[in-house]
Amino acid sequence: MGRLQKILIPFLGLVLAFWFYSARDTFKPEMLRGKRVIVTGASTGIGEQLAYHLARMGAHVLVTARTEARLQSVVRRCLELGAASARFVSGTMEDTAFAQHVVREAQTSLGGLDMLILNHVGASYFGFFDGDVEHVRKLLEINFLSYVAMATAALPMLKESEGSIVVVSSMAGKVGFPFTVPYSATKFALDGFFSSLRQEFTIQSINVSITLCILGFIDTERAVRAAAEVLQERPAPRDECALEILKGAALRRRELYYRYSSTRLPLLLRDCAAELLDYLVRSRYRLPAPPGA
Repeated sequence: MGRLQKILIPFLGLVLAFWFYSARDTFKPEMLRGKRVIVTGASTGIGEQLAYHLARMGAHVLVTARTEARLQSVVRRCLELGAASARFVSGTMEDTAFAQHVVREAQTSLGGLDMLILNHVGASYFGFFDGDVEHVRKLLEINFLSYVAMATAALPMLKESEGSIVVVSSMAGKVGFPFTVPYSATKFALDGFFSSLRQEFTIQSINVSITLCILGFIDTERAVRAAAEVLQERPAPRDECALEILKGAALRRRELYYRYSSTRLPLLLRDCAAELLDYLVRSRYRLPAPPGA
Protein backbone atom coordinates (compact mmCIF):
# COMPACT_ATOMS: atom_id res chain seq x y z
CA MET A 1 0.00 0.00 0.00
CA GLY A 2 2.88 2.38 0.80
CA ARG A 3 4.36 2.00 -2.67
CA LEU A 4 0.93 2.48 -4.26
CA GLN A 5 0.46 5.72 -2.32
CA LYS A 6 3.80 7.02 -3.56
CA ILE A 7 2.57 6.52 -7.11
CA LEU A 8 -1.03 7.65 -6.69
CA ILE A 9 -0.39 10.86 -4.71
CA PRO A 10 1.83 12.51 -7.35
CA PHE A 11 -0.55 11.35 -10.09
CA LEU A 12 -3.54 12.80 -8.26
CA GLY A 13 -1.64 16.04 -7.78
CA LEU A 14 -0.92 16.20 -11.50
CA VAL A 15 -4.58 15.64 -12.37
CA LEU A 16 -5.74 18.31 -9.93
CA ALA A 17 -3.14 20.78 -11.17
CA PHE A 18 -4.18 20.21 -14.79
CA TRP A 19 -7.84 20.71 -13.90
CA PHE A 20 -7.11 23.86 -11.90
CA TYR A 21 -5.08 25.59 -14.57
CA SER A 22 -7.26 24.53 -17.51
CA ALA A 23 -10.32 25.87 -15.69
CA ARG A 24 -8.85 29.34 -15.22
CA ASP A 25 -9.65 32.34 -17.38
CA THR A 26 -7.58 32.60 -20.51
CA PHE A 27 -4.97 35.32 -20.91
CA LYS A 28 -5.55 38.20 -23.31
CA PRO A 29 -2.81 40.77 -24.05
CA GLU A 30 -5.29 43.63 -23.60
CA MET A 31 -5.39 42.74 -19.89
CA LEU A 32 -2.10 44.64 -19.59
CA ARG A 33 -2.85 47.53 -21.94
CA GLY A 34 -2.38 50.83 -20.15
CA LYS A 35 -1.15 49.17 -16.95
CA ARG A 36 1.59 50.95 -15.02
CA VAL A 37 4.36 48.45 -14.36
CA ILE A 38 7.76 48.46 -12.66
CA VAL A 39 10.23 45.80 -13.86
CA THR A 40 13.45 45.40 -11.89
CA GLY A 41 16.57 43.75 -13.24
CA ALA A 42 15.44 44.83 -16.71
CA SER A 43 18.73 45.52 -18.48
CA THR A 44 19.21 41.90 -19.59
CA GLY A 45 17.70 38.44 -19.40
CA ILE A 46 14.16 37.77 -18.25
CA GLY A 47 13.62 41.37 -17.07
CA GLU A 48 14.50 42.78 -20.48
CA GLN A 49 12.10 40.36 -22.16
CA LEU A 50 9.36 41.24 -19.66
CA ALA A 51 9.76 44.89 -20.62
CA TYR A 52 9.49 44.11 -24.34
CA HIS A 53 6.37 41.96 -23.92
CA LEU A 54 4.74 44.67 -21.80
CA ALA A 55 5.63 47.24 -24.47
CA ARG A 56 3.95 45.15 -27.19
CA MET A 57 0.85 44.99 -24.99
CA GLY A 58 0.73 48.78 -24.64
CA ALA A 59 1.70 49.11 -20.97
CA HIS A 60 3.47 52.00 -19.24
CA VAL A 61 6.87 50.56 -18.35
CA LEU A 62 9.37 51.75 -15.74
CA VAL A 63 12.54 49.67 -15.84
CA THR A 64 15.44 49.63 -13.44
CA ALA A 65 18.88 48.03 -13.18
CA ARG A 66 22.45 49.12 -12.54
CA THR A 67 23.62 49.87 -16.09
CA GLU A 68 22.25 53.17 -17.39
CA ALA A 69 23.46 52.74 -20.97
CA ARG A 70 21.77 49.36 -21.25
CA LEU A 71 18.54 50.69 -19.76
CA GLN A 72 18.49 53.51 -22.30
CA SER A 73 18.62 50.91 -25.05
CA VAL A 74 15.80 48.91 -23.45
CA VAL A 75 13.62 52.03 -23.16
CA ARG A 76 14.20 52.92 -26.82
CA ARG A 77 13.21 49.42 -27.86
CA CYS A 78 10.09 49.50 -25.66
CA LEU A 79 8.94 52.70 -27.37
CA GLU A 80 9.55 51.15 -30.80
CA LEU A 81 7.45 48.13 -29.78
CA GLY A 82 4.47 50.29 -28.79
CA ALA A 83 4.76 50.96 -25.07
CA ALA A 84 2.31 53.58 -23.83
CA SER A 85 5.36 55.11 -22.16
CA ALA A 86 8.80 53.90 -21.13
CA ARG A 87 11.35 55.31 -18.72
CA PHE A 88 14.17 54.07 -16.53
CA VAL A 89 15.86 54.60 -13.18
CA SER A 90 19.41 53.27 -12.76
CA GLY A 91 20.99 52.25 -9.49
CA THR A 92 21.90 49.34 -7.26
CA MET A 93 19.55 47.32 -5.10
CA GLU A 94 22.32 46.90 -2.52
CA ASP A 95 20.80 50.05 -0.98
CA THR A 96 17.15 49.66 0.07
CA ALA A 97 16.82 53.45 -0.18
CA PHE A 98 17.22 53.09 -3.96
CA ALA A 99 14.46 50.46 -4.03
CA GLN A 100 12.14 52.94 -2.33
CA HIS A 101 13.29 55.69 -4.71
CA VAL A 102 12.16 53.63 -7.72
CA VAL A 103 8.68 53.33 -6.25
CA ARG A 104 8.50 57.08 -5.64
CA GLU A 105 9.52 57.64 -9.26
CA ALA A 106 6.59 55.49 -10.38
CA GLN A 107 4.24 57.56 -8.28
CA THR A 108 5.61 60.81 -9.72
CA SER A 109 5.93 59.82 -13.38
CA LEU A 110 3.13 57.27 -13.76
CA GLY A 111 0.67 58.61 -11.21
CA GLY A 112 0.31 55.22 -9.57
CA LEU A 113 1.16 51.56 -10.01
CA ASP A 114 -0.73 48.48 -11.18
CA MET A 115 2.00 45.84 -11.15
CA LEU A 116 5.36 45.47 -9.41
CA ILE A 117 7.61 42.83 -10.99
CA LEU A 118 10.57 41.98 -8.75
CA ASN A 119 13.16 40.24 -10.87
CA HIS A 120 16.64 41.56 -9.98
CA VAL A 121 19.33 39.33 -8.50
CA GLY A 122 22.79 39.86 -7.08
CA ALA A 123 25.88 38.16 -8.42
CA SER A 124 26.86 34.92 -6.71
CA TYR A 125 29.14 31.98 -7.39
CA PHE A 126 28.24 28.52 -8.65
CA GLY A 127 30.13 25.99 -6.56
CA PHE A 128 30.44 24.43 -3.13
CA PHE A 129 29.64 26.78 -0.24
CA ASP A 130 32.89 28.51 0.69
CA GLY A 131 31.91 29.64 4.19
CA ASP A 132 31.70 33.33 3.25
CA VAL A 133 28.95 34.55 5.59
CA GLU A 134 29.42 38.16 4.46
CA HIS A 135 28.53 37.15 0.91
CA VAL A 136 25.33 35.52 2.16
CA ARG A 137 24.44 38.72 4.02
CA LYS A 138 25.05 40.91 0.98
CA LEU A 139 23.04 38.60 -1.26
CA LEU A 140 20.14 38.63 1.20
CA GLU A 141 20.12 42.43 1.03
CA ILE A 142 19.87 42.41 -2.76
CA ASN A 143 17.76 39.32 -3.44
CA PHE A 144 15.45 39.56 -0.43
CA LEU A 145 15.46 42.77 1.62
CA SER A 146 15.22 45.05 -1.42
CA TYR A 147 12.19 43.01 -2.58
CA VAL A 148 10.60 43.57 0.81
CA ALA A 149 11.43 47.28 0.73
CA MET A 150 9.98 47.77 -2.76
CA ALA A 151 6.82 45.80 -2.05
CA THR A 152 6.27 47.71 1.20
CA ALA A 153 6.79 51.09 -0.47
CA ALA A 154 4.54 50.17 -3.40
CA LEU A 155 1.70 48.72 -1.33
CA PRO A 156 -0.33 51.93 -0.89
CA MET A 157 -0.46 52.42 -4.68
CA LEU A 158 -1.17 48.74 -5.31
CA LYS A 159 -4.02 48.78 -2.78
CA GLU A 160 -5.53 51.73 -4.60
CA SER A 161 -5.29 50.05 -8.01
CA GLU A 162 -6.03 46.56 -6.66
CA GLY A 163 -2.85 45.57 -8.41
CA SER A 164 -0.30 42.79 -8.35
CA ILE A 165 3.11 41.86 -6.96
CA VAL A 166 5.11 39.44 -9.10
CA VAL A 167 8.10 37.74 -7.46
CA VAL A 168 10.52 36.01 -9.80
CA SER A 169 11.95 33.07 -7.87
CA SER A 170 13.39 29.66 -8.65
CA MET A 171 13.21 25.94 -8.05
CA ALA A 172 16.19 26.68 -5.79
CA GLY A 173 13.69 28.41 -3.49
CA LYS A 174 11.59 25.25 -3.16
CA VAL A 175 14.24 22.51 -3.09
CA GLY A 176 17.80 22.49 -1.80
CA PHE A 177 20.10 22.64 -4.84
CA PRO A 178 23.85 22.01 -4.69
CA PHE A 179 26.31 24.74 -5.68
CA THR A 180 23.82 27.57 -5.03
CA VAL A 181 23.68 27.73 -1.22
CA PRO A 182 23.65 31.57 -0.78
CA TYR A 183 21.33 32.08 -3.76
CA SER A 184 18.99 29.31 -2.64
CA ALA A 185 18.77 30.81 0.85
CA THR A 186 17.53 34.11 -0.55
CA LYS A 187 14.92 32.42 -2.73
CA PHE A 188 13.58 30.38 0.20
CA ALA A 189 13.29 33.66 2.12
CA LEU A 190 11.21 35.17 -0.68
CA ASP A 191 8.84 32.21 -0.63
CA GLY A 192 8.34 32.47 3.13
CA PHE A 193 7.82 36.22 3.19
CA PHE A 194 5.49 36.61 0.23
CA SER A 195 3.48 33.44 0.91
CA SER A 196 2.88 34.66 4.46
CA LEU A 197 2.09 38.16 3.23
CA ARG A 198 -0.51 36.71 0.85
CA GLN A 199 -2.21 35.05 3.81
CA GLU A 200 -2.35 38.36 5.66
CA PHE A 201 -3.78 40.12 2.60
CA THR A 202 -6.59 37.56 2.53
CA ILE A 203 -7.32 38.00 6.24
CA GLN A 204 -7.40 41.79 5.84
CA SER A 205 -9.40 41.69 2.57
CA ILE A 206 -6.60 43.47 0.69
CA ASN A 207 -7.16 42.90 -3.02
CA VAL A 208 -3.51 42.78 -4.10
CA SER A 209 -2.43 39.54 -5.75
CA ILE A 210 0.98 37.95 -5.20
CA THR A 211 2.33 35.65 -7.91
CA LEU A 212 5.42 33.65 -7.02
CA CYS A 213 7.23 32.50 -10.18
CA ILE A 214 9.10 29.21 -9.80
CA LEU A 215 11.57 28.98 -12.66
CA GLY A 216 13.88 26.25 -13.83
CA PHE A 217 17.04 26.63 -15.92
CA ILE A 218 16.54 29.63 -18.23
CA ASP A 219 18.87 30.76 -21.01
CA THR A 220 19.91 34.05 -19.45
CA GLU A 221 23.54 35.01 -19.97
CA ARG A 222 24.33 34.70 -16.26
CA ALA A 223 22.70 31.30 -15.80
CA VAL A 224 24.22 29.80 -18.93
CA ARG A 225 27.67 31.14 -18.08
CA ALA A 226 27.49 29.69 -14.57
CA ALA A 227 25.82 26.36 -15.10
CA ALA A 228 25.63 25.28 -18.73
CA GLU A 229 28.68 23.02 -18.48
CA VAL A 230 27.46 21.42 -15.27
CA LEU A 231 23.71 20.98 -15.78
CA GLN A 232 22.63 18.09 -17.97
CA GLU A 233 19.63 19.83 -19.50
CA ARG A 234 18.90 22.48 -22.08
CA PRO A 235 17.87 25.90 -20.80
CA ALA A 236 14.40 27.18 -21.58
CA PRO A 237 14.04 30.37 -23.67
CA ARG A 238 13.88 33.62 -21.67
CA ASP A 239 11.40 35.33 -24.00
CA GLU A 240 8.88 32.49 -23.59
CA CYS A 241 9.55 32.44 -19.85
CA ALA A 242 8.85 36.18 -19.59
CA LEU A 243 5.56 35.80 -21.45
CA GLU A 244 4.45 32.98 -19.14
CA ILE A 245 5.25 35.16 -16.13
CA LEU A 246 3.05 37.94 -17.48
CA LYS A 247 0.23 35.52 -18.21
CA GLY A 248 0.35 34.20 -14.65
CA ALA A 249 0.48 37.73 -13.24
CA ALA A 250 -2.43 38.98 -15.34
CA LEU A 251 -4.53 35.98 -14.25
CA ARG A 252 -3.50 36.66 -10.62
CA ARG A 253 -2.22 33.14 -10.02
CA ARG A 254 -0.63 32.22 -6.69
CA GLU A 255 2.29 30.47 -8.31
CA LEU A 256 3.62 30.11 -11.84
CA TYR A 257 5.83 27.16 -12.75
CA TYR A 258 8.08 27.30 -15.82
CA ARG A 259 8.74 24.96 -17.38
CA TYR A 260 6.01 22.94 -15.72
CA SER A 261 7.55 19.54 -16.45
CA SER A 262 10.89 20.45 -14.84
CA THR A 263 9.52 22.42 -11.88
CA ARG A 264 6.03 21.55 -10.65
CA LEU A 265 6.07 17.86 -11.49
CA PRO A 266 9.28 17.09 -9.55
CA LEU A 267 7.89 18.97 -6.56
CA LEU A 268 5.06 16.44 -6.33
CA LEU A 269 7.71 14.07 -4.98
CA ARG A 270 8.84 16.41 -2.22
CA ASP A 271 6.53 15.20 0.52
CA CYS A 272 6.09 11.56 -0.45
CA ALA A 273 9.54 10.69 -1.80
CA ALA A 274 12.00 13.34 -0.62
CA GLU A 275 15.10 11.18 -1.02
CA LEU A 276 14.11 10.33 -4.57
CA LEU A 277 13.70 14.02 -5.34
CA ASP A 278 17.14 14.74 -3.86
CA TYR A 279 18.60 12.04 -6.08
CA LEU A 280 16.87 13.43 -9.16
CA VAL A 281 18.20 16.91 -8.36
CA ARG A 282 21.77 15.62 -8.07
CA SER A 283 21.37 13.61 -11.26
CA ARG A 284 20.90 16.84 -13.22
CA TYR A 285 24.56 17.75 -12.63
CA ARG A 286 27.82 16.49 -14.04
CA LEU A 287 29.34 16.02 -10.63
CA PRO A 288 33.12 16.00 -10.15
CA ALA A 289 34.72 12.69 -9.32
CA PRO A 290 35.42 12.21 -5.58
CA PRO A 291 39.05 12.69 -4.44
CA GLY A 292 41.20 9.65 -5.13
CA ALA A 293 38.72 8.15 -7.58
